[in-house]
Amino acid sequence: MVRRAMGDRGGPGRGGVKGARRPEVRLPPLEPFRGGRLEPDGDYDGLDFQEEDLAGQDGGGARFMDCALRGCVLDETGLRHARILDSVLTAPRGVGTDLAESTLRDVEVIDARLGGAQLHGAVLERVVVRGGKIDYLNLRKAKLKDVVFDSCVLVEPDFGGARLERVEFVDCALKRADLSGATLTDVDLRRAAELDVSRGVDRLAGAVISPSQLLHLAPVLAAEMGLRVETE
Repeated sequence: MVRRAMGDRGGPGRGGVKGARRPEVRLPPLEPFRGGRLEPDGDYDGLDFQEEDLAGQDGGGARFMDCALRGCVLDETGLRHARILDSVLTAPRGVGTDLAESTLRDVEVIDARLGGAQLHGAVLERVVVRGGKIDYLNLRKAKLKDVVFDSCVLVEPDFGGARLERVEFVDCALKRADLSGATLTDVDLRRAAELDVSRGVDRLAGAVISPSQLLHLAPVLAAEMGLRVETE
């Protein structure tokens, strides 16, 4: 049974940049989650997690399929190696959520309020992060393909060593981003509301920026090249 429809299929975008394919998740009728606590390697299918306090729980290796998590507390929640598929996370909040080496595929994350979320080594495919604010997002060595950051604020996100392909930043504030060692392919930054790269500006090859963003980045690019700019 097909429960989602794909939006933009990732064809040629503006200026020849390949656009990201966006998921449009269509959830089936859901059953309330009554499991009490998450279990490692648990299997959660077609469940509605409504304002559950999952703080400190261990759901490592669990699979979430066709699920909705609405207003859940995720402080120090252990979801390492978890698989989140065809699901919607609305207003998740928490500090230190561990999603390292997890897989998110065909997922919408809406109005998140997260700090220090760990997604290093994770795989994100056809994911939309819309609204909200995420501080110190750790995406080191993660793989992002067909991912859209839309109308959100990312404070000091770490993309070190990550691979980004067909990733878009739309009305998104990117503050003090670390791109050290990252590989970018068809990454569209032109519509970012704010573009501030603290490290790895040399890794912007493979991205597209606007003329005004180029002017803003000029001092950082000059410093990277060892170029001194002085008046006579």
